Parts: sequence; structure tokens; C-alpha cells
Amino acid sequence: MIDPNLPPTAVIVVGVPGLPEIAAGDDVAGLVAAAAAAVEWPDGSRGIANGDVVVVTSKIISKAAGRVVPGADREDSITAETVDVVATRTTPAGSTRIVRTRHGFVMAAAGVDASNIAAGSVVLLPEDPDAAAREFRQTLQTITGQVVAVIVSDTLGRPWRQGLTDAALGAAGLQVLDDHRGRIDAHGHELAMTIVAVADEIAAAADLVKGKLSGVPVAIVRGLDRFVTVDDGTGGAALVRPIAEDLFTLGTAEAKAEGAGEGFVAGLEQGFQDGLTAGRARAIIDRRTVREFAPDPVADADLLDAIAAAITAPAPHHSTPWHFLVLDDVGAKTRLLDAMGERWTKDLATHDAYPADAIARRLRRGEVLRRATRLVLPFVDLNAAHTYPDAARAAAERDMFLVAGGAAVENLLVGLANRGVGSAWISSTIFCADVVRAQLALPADWVPLGAVAVGHPASAPVERQQRDPRDFVEFR
Repeated sequence: MIDPNLPPTAVIVVGVPGLPEIAAGDDVAGLVAAAAAAVEWPDGSRGIANGDVVVVTSKIISKAAGRVVPGADREDSITAETVDVVATRTTPAGSTRIVRTRHGFVMAAAGVDASNIAAGSVVLLPEDPDAAAREFRQTLQTITGQVVAVIVSDTLGRPWRQGLTDAALGAAGLQVLDDHRGRIDAHGHELAMTIVAVADEIAAAADLVKGKLSGVPVAIVRGLDRFVTVDDGTGGAALVRPIAEDLFTLGTAEAKAEGAGEGFVAGLEQGFQDGLTAGRARAIIDRRTVREFAPDPVADADLLDAIAAAITAPAPHHSTPWHFLVLDDVGAKTRLLDAMGERWTKDLATHDAYPADAIARRLRRGEVLRRATRLVLPFVDLNAAHTYPDAARAAAERDMFLVAGGAAVENLLVGLANRGVGSAWISSTIFCADVVRAQLALPADWVPLGAVAVGHPASAPVERQQRDPRDFVEFR
């Protein structure tokens, strides 16, 4: 029942304590109904009443459904739950993917979460939050005999706002949106744009009593019975904006990488095409050679996205001649760099007659490869090259493939910069190709294109001094 002393504009939110740790197969709705029966309201009543909204943290729904996987599978689980990547951000704590899930939610790490779960495990979002809300509601109504609404909630970040808040992933028995369009405000103006996300507002209010550390995953909201419906309603799916209507489908860096970003914002004022051009220009100019790296790991997703950019380079004969060896094995990396160092020392001493101190200075230039968080070795494969009987055309054919390889390396460096990852291209593998192939057991057709040191920059880059392109151009 509704408290008769409750003003029509008042809302009461109470947490439901006393729930046990949820495990796979548990009847969560039954457990909530039993725990809620002990909740005492200000009017002296207990339990769940007609018109209440029960807000349930999605995590306990997922635990009951067995949506728990080993923590070691976290990155693979995020990938499996992802439809497309909206943005990737790197912080001292590591790399975070902001993705669109198959449900349509845009959220960090696809909602895969390691909080409030036993160490070594992570929890996935419910398979179908709306179906879970409907099933939960049916059980609650059967046990209590009351007409209630159910919200399945989870925590989300918000663009341009600090802090997190809970929002509705699934809902049943609730008018999730309150459309004010066509209504007249207090000053006589007709509202044209306002649609209130009722379900999200209720979820956020409920989280004030649930919290992240209190061990209270369920709350009951009273005083909003005007939004509670007899039927299950549209569910939380109605809260997901269709991509075609979304003005912000990508993060800033990702939009920049596709030719928008800051340039697109400028384009709103000076014309779309001008903005598109400006965005593309920044994507290239933002690349820097980075020689000192922070200790934070570089995610596979960042490397793979950069390599995806690399392999869009033009290549001869409709071929795909590129190979990228990501050398993470510390022992193999050390052996390779040591062997390259020995060759360099021998060449500098024998062919150039460098003294020992000069050789040491030259070798120090390559130490960035040892300091890098990750090492990428690009190669171009000459297996697809045409064979010519004369030396001139054979050399031109090789040069053609090397140009294609260089284009791929540049794309790789720009792709890393667009992900906020620093890099330094070091040419040393080109000067000892036979050593590289022998150490790594590579085919003779693989031609090294240098080595790329990869890592998050230890400091902000120095502003690049702009060069005048006319100094490098001759018009005829």
C-alpha cells in the first residue's frame, strides 16, 4: 500500500539488506521477496506494495545465471560481448575499451566487471536484461500478490561528465520514458524535444542506497506508481538510441582517426569538408617519435587496431606483402638485440674503424628497443615479387615492394598515435637482415623494415616545429 501521509511529490527509496551471496542457479527474485518482507517503511508497513519499483543490480542476475568467467579470460570476454569499439583510452591503470555491446549499450569494457566477485573471476552482463526483468517481476508478483515494476541496473560513465551513475539496462512493468513533447510549460511554451528517461532516473536514485561497497544490491522505490504499468511494457530496450540518430558514435581520437574529431567540430562552423580535412591532418601531425616510455602495458587491441591501419597501405600486384612480428618474449627479444649489437659492433669496428667509445654511443641509440613496453618488427615479403632477368628491373621490383612496406610502417605509427600509444621507428634490423632472420627463424623472402618500439609516452610530446611544405616541393 502507498503511505497516505506521503506527499504526492515525495519519493522514498530503501535498500533491501540481508541477501546472501548469490551463486549460479539461485532464485534471486524469491530471495529478494523474502528479504524485502522484513523492510520497514516510515508508515510502519513492511515489504513490497502495489506500485513499488524494485531496482536490482545486474550483477546478481548474472551470477544467478552463471555469467561468471575466469579473470584471465576478461579481454576475450570483452571482445566477445563487443559489436564495435567506440573509443579506447589509456590511463596509468591500463587501457580501457569503450564499446557498443550487442544489447546496444555503450559502456567501458562491455560491462565485464571484477568488482563484488571472488578474486580471479569477472562477471558479464545479463544475456537479455529485459527478459531477466520480466521473469523477476513475474516471480515477485506471484509471491507478493502486488503489481510492481522491476529495473535491472548497472553502472555507466557519461560523456563530458565526471563520475559514474546507475542506469537501467532492463525493465518490466514500467513506463521507461516520459515524453513531454507537445506539453505546455509554466510560461506557455510548447515543449518540442524533452523526453525524460524515467527508468534511468529511478536507477540512479536507487543506487544512492545500494552503493558499491555496502553489500546491498537491491532497492525499492515508492511514490512513483504513476509510472508502473500492468503489462511488461517496452523494457529497457526503448532507452537505447538507434545508431542512425546518435550524434556521437565515436570517441574523439577515433573520430579524428576517421577524419573527423577536432576538425569535425571546426567543420560545424566552417563547413563539413573543411573540418574533415583538418581532422585528417591532425591524425598524421599527432604522431611523434617517443624514446621514453611509461611502465603501463600496451593492450593487444591497440596493437591490432594500428596493424589494421598498416595493412591498408597500397601494395604491388594486388598482394598483401606485410608481416608484423610482435616480440613479447623477453628472452627472444634480448637474444635478438644482443646479436644485432654484436653485428653492429663488428661492422663499425671493421668497416668504419670507429673507436670503442664511438661504437658505444652508436649502440646506445638502439637502447630504446630494450626499454620499450612492446616491440613490433615489420617485414615485407618478396615472395609475390615478379622475377626479371635484368638487374635494373629486378631492383625496381624490390624497391616497389619496399615502398609498400614503408607505407605500411607509416600507417602503423600513425595508427598507434591515434590510440594514444607512442612509438619509435629504429632502422637497425635493415642493416643486419641475415641476423634477424637467423635469430627468429624467418624465411629468406622476409625483408626487415626496421623495428618499432611501442609504449605509452612517459611525458607529453614537445610541440612539433612546423616546416614549410614549399621548402620540399618543386612545381613544374
